[in-house]
Amino acid sequence: MRTRSATELFTCLCVDDLKGYRPYVPLNAIAIDPRNPNLFAVGGMDKFAQLYDIRKYKWDGSSDFGQPACYFCPQHLIGNEDTGITGLSFSDQSELLVSYGDEFIYLFTQSMGLRNPPFPSSSFMVSMGSDSSKVEPGSIASSSSMDLDGKNAPQVYMGHRNCETVKGVSFFGPRCEYVSSGSDCGRIFIWKKRGGELIRVMEADKDVVNCTEPHPHTMALASSGFEYDIKIWTPKAIERATLPTNIGQVCLFHSVCIEIHILKNLLIAFDLMAWLDPVIYEIR
Repeated sequence: MRTRSATELFTCLCVDDLKGYRPYVPLNAIAIDPRNPNLFAVGGMDKFAQLYDIRKYKWDGSSDFGQPACYFCPQHLIGNEDTGITGLSFSDQSELLVSYGDEFIYLFTQSMGLRNPPFPSSSFMVSMGSDSSKVEPGSIASSSSMDLDGKNAPQVYMGHRNCETVKGVSFFGPRCEYVSSGSDCGRIFIWKKRGGELIRVMEADKDVVNCTEPHPHTMALASSGFEYDIKIWTPKAIERATLPTNIGQVCLFHSVCIEIHILKNLLIAFDLMAWLDPVIYEIR
């Protein structure tokens, strides 16, 4: 920043060692907290959104700047290696939106962050009846107790489909009252932030909508996708818009497509394993 050349600060590493073939995380998104510009989150081909604090950085490289200050991930995705983050966005209230490929969108508050890396192995220890008091705060055990009662679980937004491309996610409204995202079906989906109710679906692209970006000062929304133009949306309708009559079938179809996409990846992995080591499978 403020220079003619880029400065490499750190490399975002994988939280666990399950991806030993790729120790780093290919990143898709970065977002800065508007209420505290010292904080920024990054997300990519990993299930954890990692929050960093720029104040830890020192030019002599002697700090722990490369270590995240916090991690965010839905409870059921911890240990899942078949999904990754495609989009991030901070609200004016420091809430963090995280959009997952082959999955849904989740809203986290700062209190939902995990301070320590939540390794999947911890969940096995908990399921075997180990003493949860021996587990470090912020691990899978301590976070599961919060999610099970539903009081500290992230808000989820469903109905769209995010499988084919890398899609962003954004807040919308003067006080970030809404959440917007593109979809593989070429539509824009808008939900109420509180409660996750789907309130608006708009045809925006012949193929896929990848990006929805709100205007910083007025009620306008820009969208882009596979088509070559950028569309600007403003609330000028005289009558209140309603959801399409077939939106229930569309959302159900998207859910089924996500499940099929996940199953397809599993079958591909199985076929690849069989091709790499056919002798073992013949013996078995």
